[in-house]
Amino acid sequence: MSLLLTALLRSSLAFAGALPDVGEVAGTVGSEVVAQGDSLIEMARRHDLGFAEIAAANPGLDPFVPAAGTRVVLPTAWIVPQAPAGMVLVNLSEMRLYLHLERKGDKSLVTFPIGVGVDGHSTPPGDYRVVAKEKNPTWHVPPSVRKDEPELPPSVPPGKDNPLGTRALRLSGTAILIHGTNRPFGVGRRVSHGCMRLYPEDILVLYRLVPVGATVRVVRQPVKVALWEDRIYVEVHQDDEVGLDLLEEARRLLARRGLLDRVDRARLEAAVREGSGAPVDVGR
Repeated sequence: MSLLLTALLRSSLAFAGALPDVGEVAGTVGSEVVAQGDSLIEMARRHDLGFAEIAAANPGLDPFVPAAGTRVVLPTAWIVPQAPAGMVLVNLSEMRLYLHLERKGDKSLVTFPIGVGVDGHSTPPGDYRVVAKEKNPTWHVPPSVRKDEPELPPSVPPGKDNPLGTRALRLSGTAILIHGTNRPFGVGRRVSHGCMRLYPEDILVLYRLVPVGATVRVVRQPVKVALWEDRIYVEVHQDDEVGLDLLEEARRLLARRGLLDRVDRARLEAAVREGSGAPVDVGR
C-alpha cells in the first residue's frame, strides 16, 4: 500500500478504520463492558457505530442508562456492498456509508455510520456526483426547515451553531449534502431533512478521500447476503420505510446466488426476526 494511502487510512483507524483485503464480510463483532455513567450513545461513537446499530444489537438494554458492568455487543462487522473503487455507496436501511479504495493493486474499505432523513423528508435513493467540496460551509437554511423552525435566520455562518459542521460534500441535482454535524448524537438516526451527516472526526477523513466528480450511490437495502470462507451470512436491518417481507427478501437474494439450499431454515428465520444488523451465519 502506498505511503499516501496508508497515511490517509490511518487517520480513520481510531474509529471505523481501513479494512484491508476487502471480501464479502469485513470487520469483527466485538463487545465492551459498560462503565459507570456510560451510555450506548457514547459507546457507539467510540467505536464508530451509529445509534441505531448499537441499539439493534443490544435489544432490551436501556440505551441512555445501561447498567454498569453490562457487556454490550459492538456490531463492528458488515456484509460489504460491492461497488467500484472510488464510489461512495450509502445504504439508507443500515444508515452506513462505504467507500472502496484501490491503489496499485491494494484494496481497502472505509465505512462510517451516518444520520439520514426523517419520515417525510427521506433521503432519496439514486446516483449522484460530488459537484463541490466546502470547508467550514455556511448553512443556507432550506425552506423545508424554515417551515418547521421559522425562528431560524436565512443562513448560519461557520461555527459551533452550524449543523453542517466543518466539511460538506455537495451532490448533483439536489440540495442534499453529505456533511459533518454539531450534534453527533444524531448519527445513526433519522434526524435530517434529507442530508447525510457524519461524526465530526469521520467527515474529515471522507472529505480528504473523496474528490469532486466522485459518484455517490444511495440505496435502500434492508437485507444483505454473503458467502464468506464457505459459510453463508445474512444481515438484516429493520427499516420502516420499506414494505418488504424481509424473510422473503432474504430467500430471494439467497436463491439468486444459488445458496438457498445450503441454508438452515430455523437459523434464517431467527436472523430475520432478530434483525440485529450484524452478519449472522445461517448455513447448515
